[in-house]
Amino acid sequence: MEIRRYNKERDEDKLMQLLIDEGTDWSCYWADGYSDKYKAALQNSITYVAYEGDVLCGFSRSIDDCGFYTYVCDLLVDKKHRGKNIGRQLMQCIYKDYPDRIVYVMSDLDGYYEKQGFVREGSVFEVTKP
Repeated sequence: MEIRRYNKERDEDKLMQLLIDEGTDWSCYWADGYSDKYKAALQNSITYVAYEGDVLCGFSRSIDDCGFYTYVCDLLVDKKHRGKNIGRQLMQCIYKDYPDRIVYVMSDLDGYYEKQGFVREGSVFEVTKP
């Protein structure tokens, strides 16, 4: 398993295909003109990719809060590669590269993160327009 930083030229097409293959839960990143915005986000985020040979198995995308915190926005492992600790390894990359940061995860899959031993800290709310 090779885990490394995202490279647009090498990884963009495979990563976008992974999102499409995952289905409509991830369509906010690839449907109806959103893909260009997401591709830019991948470039401007802390993004790691996991490969087994030349097969993209998963990725994580996080954002930096000016050196205070790191927020994990996306973590996805291909269905065929789940159960191999790839998600955990992707998360560990953040701590390796940013050892002095507090890392938060923005997710609706609480059970997965609790299973990994992470502690729930607060909630995330969507602010709607009045």
